[in-house]
Amino acid sequence: MFHYPADTITGLLARGSDQAPAIGAPGRPWLTHGGLRTLAEKTVAALNGMGIGRGDRVALVSPNGPEAASSFLAIACGATTAPLNPAYKQEEFAFYLGDLRARALVVQAGMDTPARAAAATQNVPVVELAPDAGGPAGTFTLTPNPALTGPAARPGFAEAQDEALVLHTSGTTSRPKIVPLRHINVTASAYHIGATLALTPDDVCLNIMPLFHIHGLIAATLASVAAGGAVSCSPGFNAFRFFTWFNEVRPSWYTAVPTMHQTILELAARNKDAIAAGRLRFIRSSSSSLPGPVMTAMETMFGVPVIEAYGMTEASHQMASNPLPPRPHYPGCVGVAAGPEIAIMDEAGNLLPPGGLGEVVIRGRNVTAGYENNPAANAAAFTNGWFRTGDQGTLDADGYLRLTGRLKELINRGGEKVSPLEVDEVLMDHPAVAQCLTFAMPHAKLGEEVAAAIVLRDGMAAKDTELRDFCGERLAGFKVPRKIVFLTEIPKGATGKLQRIGLAEKLGLSA
Repeated sequence: MFHYPADTITGLLARGSDQAPAIGAPGRPWLTHGGLRTLAEKTVAALNGMGIGRGDRVALVSPNGPEAASSFLAIACGATTAPLNPAYKQEEFAFYLGDLRARALVVQAGMDTPARAAAATQNVPVVELAPDAGGPAGTFTLTPNPALTGPAARPGFAEAQDEALVLHTSGTTSRPKIVPLRHINVTASAYHIGATLALTPDDVCLNIMPLFHIHGLIAATLASVAAGGAVSCSPGFNAFRFFTWFNEVRPSWYTAVPTMHQTILELAARNKDAIAAGRLRFIRSSSSSLPGPVMTAMETMFGVPVIEAYGMTEASHQMASNPLPPRPHYPGCVGVAAGPEIAIMDEAGNLLPPGGLGEVVIRGRNVTAGYENNPAANAAAFTNGWFRTGDQGTLDADGYLRLTGRLKELINRGGEKVSPLEVDEVLMDHPAVAQCLTFAMPHAKLGEEVAAAIVLRDGMAAKDTELRDFCGERLAGFKVPRKIVFLTEIPKGATGKLQRIGLAEKLGLSA
């Protein structure tokens, strides 16, 4: 049984040594764990003075950087945080602020954002967050809004069953669902990640993930602080600045989505000296499938293991992870249970034996108790206490999980089911292919047809007929893409993930 030393973010923040670095940024001095605790105390007191306390939802809009990390941690100690993507348009901000029933919107001072106008339409008071330009990275003060007055209904520090973080699922065709995560959920996930990666106070994570996304918030930030270690927060992903930050920060690890890893890998050969002089212990990948050839190439280039993990918002991020050496890790595999229990379930709700193909289901301390005000979604998502992830896969006899795709993304070609991941893996083996994404294209008679978007390597060429023949040698005929589209870049979502659903329409292939 895993031992939980502290089941609130406040308790988690108590673990690091006073003078040890906690929050940093390239070019700025470190905020220590002691300084972070003081910041949290002052922030909770300031919120309480504005009438905001436990259970009150505070939306956060901030550029990526140390203040985004520290404000999430500090505000979560006494209220419920709801980080929003700063790239949203005014209409999107208005929807999310209204849907969340936000008590306040915290915006970084001087930030030009349509969130301010959206807040006005929703009667949500704006609180300015002023970074301390001369102080350690991440230090800030909140400027009280006259519209907010105390005392708070539920003041003080949050408790284990209080909401710490509220996020929306990324809706594809339907309305995004609200996922409330309690302190007991997010702290459990942080400790699981730390245990999986053997994090210590000596570890430093270089964060390049967005800090409105569960991956950056929990894996990079909360897990680092929970281990008494440090996270250095970049201003956002920039492959051309990555190795400059790498040289300065000297991280022991970083975590990213596969598209980021692939871009970094393209620039790694000209930065071999920086890699050799670094102190990387491992590299982590999560949030979508990492192609096997990319993992192999990265391990060769960086000389450290690449640890692929499997996560989702509803599980406070991590569900499974490949272990560190000497235990084996495999390309194309997301590893073993690393937090919640994992099983495979058939459509009728029966758990399957090792090797059975079905839906991945989870249960455990880091799993949300359910979507907010959505009984229909909860009825579909939970079966006998197990949460249905929507992913299809198999568990082998050693407990290693292999995903075959999102159930919603499986291509139904005239009744034949095609896993896009399987086709991706074959296409990525072609020497001219740098990136690929297999997706469903509407078909008048079959319902759906297999299509693929391809980005070729610099200086290399390939025709669609060549790639189809290459696939035909390795796949059954019905799995071979009938349509191949060559692109300079495959469209990505806000967090850098490639998105299969809706790609046919974006590329004009939906007719």
